[in-house]
Amino acid sequence: MKIKAIAALVASAAALSGCYIVPYGPDGLPRVYVPMEPAPIPNQPAAANGSRPSAPASLPARLYPANDLAKENGMVSGSVTNMMTGKGRFQLSYRGEVLTGEATRVSGDERKGVASAWGPNGAFMSCEYQMSSPYRGAGTCGFSDGARYTVHIGN
Repeated sequence: MKIKAIAALVASAAALSGCYIVPYGPDGLPRVYVPMEPAPIPNQPAAANGSRPSAPASLPARLYPANDLAKENGMVSGSVTNMMTGKGRFQLSYRGEVLTGEATRVSGDERKGVASAWGPNGAFMSCEYQMSSPYRGAGTCGFSDGARYTVHIGN
């Protein structure tokens, strides 16, 4: 009986040794994360373990009205995923439309960045921001309808 159990374990391990499980998203594309070394942020202390964070971090983004048109919509909230590679992804809902986009650090200043987002019904936005750490930043955003916002990223 013991030999049969051991044989079953060995056979299972051999059968699965060449298999890989790859998660797929709702769009049918594989969701594979390849860790990359993050770009350093000047004048920032290293993380508590002595190295920079390398795992993506999901951060809240809050947009506060900065002109009369934006006051009509009120505060807008969304989320930003800092990939810790100089790139980020974000998503927010504006006037009932989900806008998705990306953020990229500006060459020559690792803390400054630009971001763009677009919605399927044609709304779009663009932002300029500055990160004070990998988990906190602020900037301004303008929308295609003329609304202007001040954005705060992180807690």
